[in-house]
Amino acid sequence: MSNDQFQVKFWGVRGSIPVSGPEFDHYGGNTTCIELRCGGHRLIFDAGSGLREAGLAMLNEGVKQVDLFFSHCHYDHIIGLPFFKAIYYPSISLNIWSGHLDGKMSTKDMVDQFISPPWFPVKTDICQATMNFRDFHAGDMLSPREGVRIKTYKLNHPGGAIGYRIEWGGRIVALVFDVEHIPGTYDPVSLELMKDADLAIYDCTYNEDEMQRFKGFGHSTWQHGIELAKKAGTKRFALFHHAPSRTDEQLGQMEKNAQAAFPGAFAARDNQVVDI
Repeated sequence: MSNDQFQVKFWGVRGSIPVSGPEFDHYGGNTTCIELRCGGHRLIFDAGSGLREAGLAMLNEGVKQVDLFFSHCHYDHIIGLPFFKAIYYPSISLNIWSGHLDGKMSTKDMVDQFISPPWFPVKTDICQATMNFRDFHAGDMLSPREGVRIKTYKLNHPGGAIGYRIEWGGRIVALVFDVEHIPGTYDPVSLELMKDADLAIYDCTYNEDEMQRFKGFGHSTWQHGIELAKKAGTKRFALFHHAPSRTDEQLGQMEKNAQAAFPGAFAARDNQVVDI
């Protein structure tokens, strides 16, 4: 990979719970996990079930330094962490970042509580990697690696969530999930996150006709996301955080409808790689 290459890989694109079966083969069934490669730097966003495969790939490639960022700690975003093999290797240095529980719980406390009995058979003291825990406040600008700038935002989601705007080499990727929109309004936080982004990855769990039934669940729709992308001048738009019941056929139709409204749209799928 060249020193100026900016690449996104989707290791998990589902929300709520992993799914399997022939009706989910194309788009995949792993929960949220996104890898950004900024030159030689590896950044992981969320530790859903897709993190297991991401970790195996990194070990095979000899990666030694990783930054892992949490949007929040609902099950579907953390379930892969105990199965991220990198945390058990002494050769790995891992920075773990979170800000959604600012003032309530530290990143270290969150991880220690999750990887411990009775939820998991062992505690984090079994982990041999060097794990550095980084707490931040929503609104902070993070500089995890040379040349990488990440602006953080508080999103509208039960229990809190963080949106990330990653800038590298003059290009921008916006991560806008999990987030719920208010019908008839355009969230200024989402618009700022997505402004002139080369790629926005947005919470498209529902269709508009489903929103009233799931009000308060903390998610949005592809229709609203497309409108935000148009207003924000976003170049490409990834439908993300697919509902666990959404089949390949249904997602394929959703993708076609989204592309008709916004040519730069696509439905993210497991193992998909996008060059920025």
